[in-house]
Amino acid sequence: MGTTYARAVRPDVTPGPDCVPTFDPLLGAPNRKERVMKATTDEMVSAKLPLADRDYCADKLLKYRSCRADVFPFLYKCHHEKHEYMTCEFEDYVLRMKEYERERRLLERQKRLDAAA
Repeated sequence: MGTTYARAVRPDVTPGPDCVPTFDPLLGAPNRKERVMKATTDEMVSAKLPLADRDYCADKLLKYRSCRADVFPFLYKCHHEKHEYMTCEFEDYVLRMKEYERERRLLERQKRLDAAA
């Protein structure tokens, strides 16, 4: 039904939209890799990317924007760069939802363990 409803019903086990992970990132996944930004802050500032677009897909967005600038008005030639960027955004969204769900389940587990002790 959504996070607003879940936070109203069970606020102690539902992470907020801007929560920082409280559990060890390697808990349950010892081979997990840390995500790194490929685009530097200077590149994003010089390209005047809005803060909302400064995520893990910023490098693909910069490639897409430069392609559009290079081939204008034949923007259809940048379909590959656009597809890469949109795929990256989708995968980032899925990963963020998985992280949210992981945090929620670990909070529920912690609550159960505290109640049992």
